[in-house]
Amino acid sequence: MSSHKPLVVGVTGGLGCGKSTVCTYLSELGCALFESDRVAKELQLSDTAVIEGMRELFGDAVYRHDAGGALALDRKAVASVVFSSPEKLEALNRIIHPRVYREFRKALFEAEEQGARIMVKEAAILFESGGNRDVQVVVVVASDMDRRILRAVEKGMGTREEIMQRIAMQWPQEKLTEKADYVLWNNGSREELKKETEQLFRKLLTLAASVGNRR
Repeated sequence: MSSHKPLVVGVTGGLGCGKSTVCTYLSELGCALFESDRVAKELQLSDTAVIEGMRELFGDAVYRHDAGGALALDRKAVASVVFSSPEKLEALNRIIHPRVYREFRKALFEAEEQGARIMVKEAAILFESGGNRDVQVVVVVASDMDRRILRAVEKGMGTREEIMQRIAMQWPQEKLTEKADYVLWNNGSREELKKETEQLFRKLLTLAASVGNRR
């Protein structure tokens, strides 16, 4: 077991910026990875307290059972409500984020046990959820608005208008980049983004070594 705690790196960015791609590259390079958004989705189907809170907030109709009998959530219905109501979005975050935080603490302990040098915390709303308090370094993945919208449309995340509405509910990109320790601009090819991520990884390794030596 390593005697050093991992360097905790928060990776965030607005819709369509490519933060998940950057996190995948960092994971492939050897970083431990905690995907806050994926964990939140899993909790909406597995955590009794979260499910009860969701039913109270959105009504029983947002849940159903699929053909195999498994619980399913109408995510499109939930999205249509929260992305037009800041109050509902805030209430949803209050239900989910304490549980996500608990899962993150477990994952961080496991990463430390396994001797990970870097723990990446991927979160779309790192600052809004207060998740930035857990991290020592913030990386923001940024991109031009037209590229962001195009990527989101190509992923089937909605129409151009729906995506713009969702982006409008998030922190402005300029506000995110101001708070970043590192900004990765994703306006080129995937190969270019991968090279930038590799350069970032080398910087993070150096930082992890220096922080570890001070502990």
